[in-house]
Amino acid sequence: MFKAYVMPAVAGAFMLGMATAALAVTGEYDNMCTMGLALGKEVKTDCSINETLQGKTYCFGNAEAKTMFMKDPEGNLAKAHAYRSKGGSSANQIIEKELQQENQ
Repeated sequence: MFKAYVMPAVAGAFMLGMATAALAVTGEYDNMCTMGLALGKEVKTDCSINETLQGKTYCFGNAEAKTMFMKDPEGNLAKAHAYRSKGGSSANQIIEKELQQENQ
């Protein structure tokens, strides 16, 4: 009787874990909001709001940011890329800079 309850429960927990892992999305720009980057701001997201363009996933902080981005995706991608290229940094780089300043 114990086995009859435990096996389905274990199988269900495993499947739930697999489904959750499948929903986790990793996007370009370290999961930063792509529209935020286009506007010169770094906004970390969980990438639950995203869009795939040319095989790459781009994350957004909210639905409004995605809507704004989709009005000119090519132009906004160019702006986001330019921001990152000119010194916009990932969260890890920001932390590294802060640690370097503290150690000086």
